[in-house]
Amino acid sequence: MVPVTSTGTNVHESPPTAGRSRRLAVLAVMCVALIAVVGMLVSLAVALPGLARDLGATEAQLQWVMNAYGVAFAGLLLPCGALGDRYGRKGALLIGLVIFAVATAAALWVDGTGALIAWRAAAGAGAALIMPMTLSVITDVFPPEERGRAVGVWSGVFGGGGLVGILVAGGLLEAYSWRSLFVFNALLAVAAVAATALVVPTSRDPHASPLDIPGAVLSVAGVASLVFAIVEGPERGWTDPLVAAGFGASAAALAAFVLWESRTARPLLDLRIFRLPGVSAGSLVIVIESMAAFGVFFLLLQYMQEILGYSAFRAGLGLLPLAAAMIIFSPSAPGLGHRFGLRAVIGLGMALIAGGLAVLSLIDAGSGFWPVLAGGALMGAGVAYAATPATDAILASLPAAKQGVAAALNDITRELGAVLGIAILGSVFNSSYRGDAGQAARSLPDPVAEVVRDSLAGALEVAARIGGEPGARLADAARDAFAAGMSNALLAGVALVAVGGVVAVMILPGRSREPATDYDVSS
Repeated sequence: MVPVTSTGTNVHESPPTAGRSRRLAVLAVMCVALIAVVGMLVSLAVALPGLARDLGATEAQLQWVMNAYGVAFAGLLLPCGALGDRYGRKGALLIGLVIFAVATAAALWVDGTGALIAWRAAAGAGAALIMPMTLSVITDVFPPEERGRAVGVWSGVFGGGGLVGILVAGGLLEAYSWRSLFVFNALLAVAAVAATALVVPTSRDPHASPLDIPGAVLSVAGVASLVFAIVEGPERGWTDPLVAAGFGASAAALAAFVLWESRTARPLLDLRIFRLPGVSAGSLVIVIESMAAFGVFFLLLQYMQEILGYSAFRAGLGLLPLAAAMIIFSPSAPGLGHRFGLRAVIGLGMALIAGGLAVLSLIDAGSGFWPVLAGGALMGAGVAYAATPATDAILASLPAAKQGVAAALNDITRELGAVLGIAILGSVFNSSYRGDAGQAARSLPDPVAEVVRDSLAGALEVAARIGGEPGARLADAARDAFAAGMSNALLAGVALVAVGGVVAVMILPGRSREPATDYDVSS
């Protein structure tokens, strides 16, 4: 992975020495490592209902269980990529895999959400070392004439790894507890460690820039503080001093990051590239569509299990319409972009995503699977028509020597969108659910009412203990509160996608163009 700087160098020009069979083995190993990393990002969403019951987790704690991994992953992605380029990619990959395996396996022994959140963050740090190294190793090993196909395989695994993780998680949860997910991913990482040691050659960038430590610290602090404030707002109240401090710390850290990156000679992220319309618009689209997709994963998987009564595996299958639409429509997106222009195709994609979210927002506690099918299919088509051309817009804005910049930026925006999607849509849901569930539990003692407000799993457990007609009414009210909260969150997603789509379309050029040959953004 090439650090996102204005002085980055293409370090993969020397011809690879590995034979074809060795190159294919390296590709297979990198894909196994990538599946573990991407699968762990989203597969736990299937296990949230069981995890909430087992550990007594609140909705805010469930968001942190999901987000701790993504915050560490996204925040450390750039500096970890730079470390691998500077000190050796194979070594960085092995260290990342070991950290990931240990932190993931540690979930076997946790008995509270605090410890689980901490280990998830540690696993995210390991993932930040793994993911950029997988792509860097592939581009280093494969010659130019084979590199495009190899990177295409990597991209396909990256895109499908989340769904594979969800389906595997659903299958495991049919027979085992949520802890089995961590065992599976830890075993994948252990297998990748052994295979990496055997088949992956050593490589590094002899011209790698020194690591921008202040930039790395400020970026992580800014993102983590922002997510903390967004997630804790519904629990503590938006005027709570700690929540306000989180927003303030985030604003200060991100402002300092911008100031530092604009003045240092070797920035972690050269902010001048955002002066290029394709880069700024493409990055915005990828962040917004990732927010929508991962927010839907977080909410819809819980809805299908808690409201529709689906098993974990069946809930995973419920996301197939979204994935199938992505697979069906993605191949046509580049051609449409060249024919009608990126502005038109991305605008269509964002409109379809907003339409899918709007359909999903109509779901209530009595809805069946058909709204999930229709809304998921619309979203999948929208992601296909928005994300692929958005990546093309970023690539077309930068010259060939800066394609490492484009790849790194693409990774970061996707991960940041995933984290913010779960945080923002999850917080809108949590605020709405707590308000409605609190009304339903107002006649209960305060400690019991707080359990009802904390999560649907807790509310259903309280209802089961009460029993009879009062218990049934409480369970129905809690399910209605969950459905209403999900609807409000998805409507917030519609607004985000609509605003982001309009801004991106206004920035983008009307027609796609050839990749830039100049990188002068100094003016």
